[in-house]
Amino acid sequence: MSSSHAPSAFDAAPDGEAAAVPSGTGHFTTYDGTRLAYHSQGWGEPLICLPGGAMRASVYLGDLGGLAANRRLVLLDLRGTGDSEVPAAGATYRVDHQVADVEALRVHLGLERMDVLAHSAGGNLAQLYAAAHPERLRALVLVTPTAWALGVPVTPELRLEAARLRAGREPYDAAIAAYRTILDGGGGDAEWELAVPLFYGRWNERARAHAAANTDQQNEAAAHAYAAPEAFDPPATRAALQEVTADVLVLAGEFDGNPRPEPAARIAALLPHGVRDVQPGAGHFPWMDDAPWFAARVERFLAGAAGARV
Repeated sequence: MSSSHAPSAFDAAPDGEAAAVPSGTGHFTTYDGTRLAYHSQGWGEPLICLPGGAMRASVYLGDLGGLAANRRLVLLDLRGTGDSEVPAAGATYRVDHQVADVEALRVHLGLERMDVLAHSAGGNLAQLYAAAHPERLRALVLVTPTAWALGVPVTPELRLEAARLRAGREPYDAAIAAYRTILDGGGGDAEWELAVPLFYGRWNERARAHAAANTDQQNEAAAHAYAAPEAFDPPATRAALQEVTADVLVLAGEFDGNPRPEPAARIAALLPHGVRDVQPGAGHFPWMDDAPWFAARVERFLAGAAGARV
């Protein structure tokens, strides 16, 4: 596989595994010849980060609430997003086909095993990767993940249940009404714009800017292909996940409807070493709502997972 990197000093992983992950933007060529990009920032052992959206460029993850202070974040731009090439075959946007891209990144980075963080729809990619390559995971963090790959549904009722937690004041009352219209199969751009505050724990200027950037960051056509029903075989995936020895953290947000804390607990229970936690006051992007809480919780989990491996 070919590669190119921005120049930087390399870090050495304490357990002797390769950690030659330079800062800046790097590229590698995956199984079908598509050239993919990743963005590296921070210091320490690599943490491979898989974005959601679905199919949103990884820039929206930022530094994940300050995690880059203690980890070398490696943010993958999925095919057809960000600085990654559009593939020749649109069918390869399907999430099960992208498992090979994650494995190609691991090989490119020279990592025998790796720690992975996945957000939202990216959780499905991480779940399928774990099922296909359980021996390559050291630790896995699933942040407000969907779990179509595991057959754990997020129902309209659960989404509205979360939304109603903030009823009684604006902009949330208008957001709830718009969201109800959307979940009933109606609505358009105007309703989605009104509903957006429900996805954040704190609806402030920073959240507004983060939400507004989505239009230019998401490949909507690829998003439709990403979750095609043919991509998933939940019984087979659940069975394969029984081979995963890595510790897994499933982090839900108190105000998030995708998933609610109860389905998040179901996801964790499907993994041999899965645990669930709930970030107070958080929505679907918990690092945006309380960065210190988020970073500390993830760092504590990763440190514990590393200690268990000693």
